[in-house]
Amino acid sequence: MRSLTGILASALCLLGSAEPAGAPGETRYTVLMAGKPAGVQTSTTRDGMREFTFEYNDRGRGPKLSTRIRLEAAGLPVSLETVGNDYLKAPVSETLTASQGVVRWKSAAEAGEATQAAKGFYVSMNGAPEEIALLAQALLKSPTKRLPLLPDGEASIERTGEATVKKGEESRRVLSYQISGLGFTPTTVWLAEDNTYFASVSRWMSVIPEGWEASESLLLERQEEQEAARTVKLARTLTRKPGKPLVFQGGELFDAESGETRSGLTVVVEGKRILAVGRDVEAPEGAQVIDARGKTLLPGLWDMHVHLSPNDGLQHIAAGVTSVRDLANDTDGLLALKRKIEAGEEIGPRILMSGFMDGRGPYAGPTKVFVDTEDEAKAAIDRYASLGYTGIKIYSSIKAELVPRIIELAHAKGLRVSGHVPAFMTAEQYVRAGADEIQHVNFLFLNFLFDEVKDTRTPARFTAVAENAATLDLNGERVRAFVALLKDRKTVVDPTVNVFEGMFTDRPGKMSASFASIADRLPAQVRRSLLAGGLPVPEGKDERYRASSKALLRMVKVLYDAGVPIVAGTDSMPGFALHRELELYAEAGIPPREVLRIATLGAARVMKRDGELGSIAPGKLADLILVDGDPAKRMGDIRKVSLVVKDGNVYDPAALYKSIGVRP
Repeated sequence: MRSLTGILASALCLLGSAEPAGAPGETRYTVLMAGKPAGVQTSTTRDGMREFTFEYNDRGRGPKLSTRIRLEAAGLPVSLETVGNDYLKAPVSETLTASQGVVRWKSAAEAGEATQAAKGFYVSMNGAPEEIALLAQALLKSPTKRLPLLPDGEASIERTGEATVKKGEESRRVLSYQISGLGFTPTTVWLAEDNTYFASVSRWMSVIPEGWEASESLLLERQEEQEAARTVKLARTLTRKPGKPLVFQGGELFDAESGETRSGLTVVVEGKRILAVGRDVEAPEGAQVIDARGKTLLPGLWDMHVHLSPNDGLQHIAAGVTSVRDLANDTDGLLALKRKIEAGEEIGPRILMSGFMDGRGPYAGPTKVFVDTEDEAKAAIDRYASLGYTGIKIYSSIKAELVPRIIELAHAKGLRVSGHVPAFMTAEQYVRAGADEIQHVNFLFLNFLFDEVKDTRTPARFTAVAENAATLDLNGERVRAFVALLKDRKTVVDPTVNVFEGMFTDRPGKMSASFASIADRLPAQVRRSLLAGGLPVPEGKDERYRASSKALLRMVKVLYDAGVPIVAGTDSMPGFALHRELELYAEAGIPPREVLRIATLGAARVMKRDGELGSIAPGKLADLILVDGDPAKRMGDIRKVSLVVKDGNVYDPAALYKSIGVRP
């Protein structure tokens, strides 16, 4: 599952422009997800008032919004009103007014004011994509091409390229611009030659004028070429390739094999490998010696549930995540990103890939790989295997009766099978069919709610768990029998509890629990997006939702105590979310040293890479992180990564974070 709420969602969906269509004076745009229509935006101007509607359907989630906005001569909003619902279906009511020299704004998440003399551009918490596109126009009007943002931050714009797109015999030259200041990295907007808006594109979601949808692939290709120049520069600037051995002395070493922290060891890295580990090891002549006193050396961390986008890799490395498993992505985009990282053209972790597949239907996931027959399943599995994928991820709309055959076909190719428990199937049935792994702890609870929620394609897979998890007896016979089955079958569980903490406990106007400890380090508009809240909470259910979040942690502890294999995955913000996931395991009662084993050697063993990764031992690949403190005693110290070595390359997390606007 992806979170597209708030400002970050808007930044991904910047508007395009086209000739009026539909109602008189109305311009229409198609929202594409994985290349398929998923929604619509409309734009109208009446008496100087801009009016937008915006909605899309993402597996039963998605916003539905209506906006009215008026601009002054410089392009700054002076009035705004948005109503509707957000991505998770929570109600939206957001306003901006300007009166007597003061601009005031209010939403469920925040309220504030500023003098109009500040000349800032207000960025909506929730709104139509065109609102963010209006920022591009205002920036181009600014003499400095820079503007303050309200409530906080600053944006700038830079032209980066062009393309010629076609609709039948008609062609149009469009220009690309990057807006900085909205997120960790610049956001690209495509404008027509007269600076009207044309489109925005990404591997995840695009907004394209109706009739011009075929231009998406060309614009995406050009955009990624332009963005590559930035990532290559960062990789060359921020990657240090030691020309001599690297030696760590004086610190503690976390032994992932035993789970113990050991003192007095010297670790020597030469090239891509760990050369030696021991008490009597001497530093080779000419080596660079790193004084690790007061610090702990650990194997690189694994995030076993990501959906990589360009530039995510840098955030993973800065957080000490040197290996990831991608569990659903655009195949071409993921392969290209993997090649760039392996070639040193982009900073990022080593990537293991799982191929995503879903069935057709109204709640189908964002994929181009649909499997409704055995022949389609075989073709998809054969292709993923030929491309070097290590697993298959089954999604919610796959036919239950097809699951055993998919698993059989995947296993015949040596691929793991993981994923959601498909609709109209219980987790127990999924395990007995041969699934190797279950993503998301909510599906374990849904196993006991099958009479109430059989169709788990909808958001009921979240809300039913939020309302009922706290009442499930985790010591009861049914739960014990199910957990015993998981252990007997060696079924791996990827809980992603950080996601549900946000869904169940975040409230509008309060900083997200998952990121509260690092929010002040983040760029202003990213930090602001973390105030949006989680699932809409029915009246009188606040404490139940919070109690259910705690119940998920208790389930994780039940799994651990029973010997069920757990892997640490996030499905959330790169890097920072893994730190929170590990903290939550410790909160659940798992000893910190065992949490670290889960996130290092445990993950490597599940992926059959423990011969080269997962622990610090001679001959293994040099994936190491140096942490201030000792996370084997205090899990929160895992946030204090001071040095990262991946494949023998050295990275300074402070410098990496600085490049994306994050304070170290």
